Amino acid sequence: MSVRVLVADDQEIVRTGLVMILDAQPGIEVVGEAADGRRAVELARRLRPDVCLFDIRMPVLNGIEATRMLAGPTVDDPLAVVVITTFDLDEYVYAALRAGARGFLLKNAGAELLSQAVHAAAAGDALIAPSVTARLLTAFAHAGPAAPPVRPIEALTEREEQILVTVARGRTNSEIADELHISLSTVKTHIASLMAKLGARNRVEIAMWAYETHRVRN
Repeated sequence: MSVRVLVADDQEIVRTGLVMILDAQPGIEVVGEAADGRRAVELARRLRPDVCLFDIRMPVLNGIEATRMLAGPTVDDPLAVVVITTFDLDEYVYAALRAGARGFLLKNAGAELLSQAVHAAAAGDALIAPSVTARLLTAFAHAGPAAPPVRPIEALTEREEQILVTVARGRTNSEIADELHISLSTVKTHIASLMAKLGARNRVEIAMWAYETHRVRN
């Protein structure tokens, strides 16, 4: 069954290009397009796509607010949102991740990475462009979190601490399994445990917590 995607970008040529790339990927179907954030939210609520792909800077309602309305902490049934932008250290990107975005890509990411991000978001995973993961999260963690980092409801195990660091560095589950010489299912179990202990909804929030608590440094 295809992953149903909604694309929102105010630049028609960019939006058309994203739609063409996604529709050409196996297992992905674009079910809607929007040129501004308000229309994107309306379509997302009506169509309930598997993944929303939003530009950060849009008229009427920007990508951050659109993301918060569809995937924020107060949303009972959040949608998966991947944000896409031209700027890899744009402060709005970090705000979008805090608003509930499940992934972050640059517009020059290419078809393969775009497809990976969409499939990852649809599967409940998250993908941040590997080239910017550490720089993005570290830059804003050093500026100080919006609120004090949460305290884990239970102390992290040594293995969970190891996996926490690999997640924060943008490693995929398969890469973590290879790096730590453990099975893929074990990685998934540990990540689920981390999410439960930290109250995190996805890998992005796990990564942000790791940087905010200085588990990872450049």
